Amino acid sequence: MKTPAWLGTGLKGAAVGGILVAAVGFTWGGWVTGETARDMASKQARLELVASLVPICLEQSKQDPRVIETLAKIKDASSYQRSSLVMDAGWATMPGSDDPNRSVAAECLKKLAAQF
Repeated sequence: MKTPAWLGTGLKGAAVGGILVAAVGFTWGGWVTGETARDMASKQARLELVASLVPICLEQSKQDPRVIETLAKIKDASSYQRSSLVMDAGWATMPGSDDPNRSVAAECLKKLAAQF
């Protein structure tokens, strides 16, 4: 069977077109691979979890009888020590957990700074 002459040109055009569509889709079209999508979803889930735990941290700070003293220490401390002071105060330790959460402490600190 003899193939038409245009078939080779058509197949080459389809291949080049497919490559161009994929290149444009992944660079400008917002397409991502499955692994990238999982990474993005995981990061967003962590952010949402921390955001949901910050109100607990704020409430624990309000319940602390030494809140004024601790806030004064936080205000006087350098910026890289402040999260540790929130963790040491126990405000970033969630109910049912033994260890404080550094991400919660950092976000809680931002909210505390806005309040005081």
